[in-house]
Amino acid sequence: MDGNGRWATRRYLPRVAGHKRGMDTLRNCVRLCGERGIRVLTVFAFSSENWKRPADEVSSLMDLLAGALGREVSLLQAEGVQLHFVGDRSPLSDKIRAGLVQAEAVTAGNQRLIFNICFNYGGRWDITQAAAALAARGEAITEASMNAAMSLAHVPDPDLLIRTGGERRLSNFLLWQAAYCEFYFSDKLWPEFDAQALDEALADFAQRERRFGRTSEQLAAPESKRAA
Repeated sequence: MDGNGRWATRRYLPRVAGHKRGMDTLRNCVRLCGERGIRVLTVFAFSSENWKRPADEVSSLMDLLAGALGREVSLLQAEGVQLHFVGDRSPLSDKIRAGLVQAEAVTAGNQRLIFNICFNYGGRWDITQAAAALAARGEAITEASMNAAMSLAHVPDPDLLIRTGGERRLSNFLLWQAAYCEFYFSDKLWPEFDAQALDEALADFAQRERRFGRTSEQLAAPESKRAA
């Protein structure tokens, strides 16, 4: 969700104003995904590298998270959204950690949309923690065991990754899970990413041919011949 700070700067506003506007966009995006039958939405809210930002901006982001936990969870619960917070929680305050646990517990039974919020997350961290967990249990490290140990093991790998703000890189996001993901890059800043922008991304995705190692001819063949 790139571009909050730039959106604010272009309007001569403090960067935190962009993050607040970005929260409004995220709230709308969750609603839109539910309306369009999307079953899983995963967003990159705060990376493990974002601690390097100015201290006042980091503090503002933490305050936004704490405020959202108190304000948004009841709304998500009413909309049938199941919340998961993905990332290293150890640097977070006790209050925020308790809020994350409570939000996940309150929404655990919801099935309309699984909403993963990656906070203090990094793809390399995820791979490292999965390998370390397997090693600690004495389990063999295989693709299947790694899949089961990843922080997003509760959902399938993503089909589509959308990055806003004109950036053209992964930035340590879902490095393991995005192996066969389709990418869509939007020049819109995140606060500008509306229903039309989402629908354009979905329409672009619908035109992709997803081969997963097969040829186009194999995909066109009847299912019985594909299996053979």
